Amino acid sequence: MWEPDTYLRYAEERSRPFHDLLARVPARHPRAVVDLGCGPGHLTVALRERWPDARIAGLDTSPEMIDRARTLPGDVEFTLGDVRTWRPGPEVDVVVTNAVLQWVPGHTDLLRRWAADLPAGAWLAVQVPQNFDAPSHRAIRQVAADGPWRDDLSGVLRHDPVSDATGYALLLTGAGCAVDAWETTYVHLLPAPATADHPVLSWLEGTGLRPVRAALGADDGRWAAFRAVLADRLAEAYPVQDGQVYFPFRRVFVVARTRACP
Repeated sequence: MWEPDTYLRYAEERSRPFHDLLARVPARHPRAVVDLGCGPGHLTVALRERWPDARIAGLDTSPEMIDRARTLPGDVEFTLGDVRTWRPGPEVDVVVTNAVLQWVPGHTDLLRRWAADLPAGAWLAVQVPQNFDAPSHRAIRQVAADGPWRDDLSGVLRHDPVSDATGYALLLTGAGCAVDAWETTYVHLLPAPATADHPVLSWLEGTGLRPVRAALGADDGRWAAFRAVLADRLAEAYPVQDGQVYFPFRRVFVVARTRACP
């Protein structure tokens, strides 16, 4: 289950890659724009300012996220659905998928299918985290492997769910797209009050730790024990300096225009 309030703890930091991605999409007058994996919808509604005449839609698998999105003002259609089965209509000129495909095994096949199904000249904008070898995720895997919950977490954590920028560029040029691909490492400066949880732990609870919590259960003590061990590891990997933690976060971006290669 996704928890919108937990996810939105670091809304400003999580929003920045979305805006950096969209800044490189030069579509002027799209007929329809779809945000796949729209989450709580606060970024999807911002697309209305960018393209005021387009039909704007958001799709997500989480009922909690869609319920939250539907409370937002603005002429945006929010739908419960799965990106794995979604197919673009003939009027869709822009598809955005921001920090979603890392959750989808086999998403390279989806990208090829979308590139083929979208109309010629449409735009496909993708952002995925590429921090799975960062100290944060190494700590999660180590704690998962070393504790009494090892069997419960076997197969829950994926080590390499995404490619790098070159891999996605090769994939989408091979699908006939013109491609702009790049990587950025953000250094987030996260406040670390002495009375609060370590900020990287709080960050991970909104995203990467969801499968662990679901596997261990929230109420039987195992999740609390896992969380306590992980908090110590994260405090070592990301020390508090002058009241804040420096949290590097690498992301991969791809903007592709369909059927635009010679």
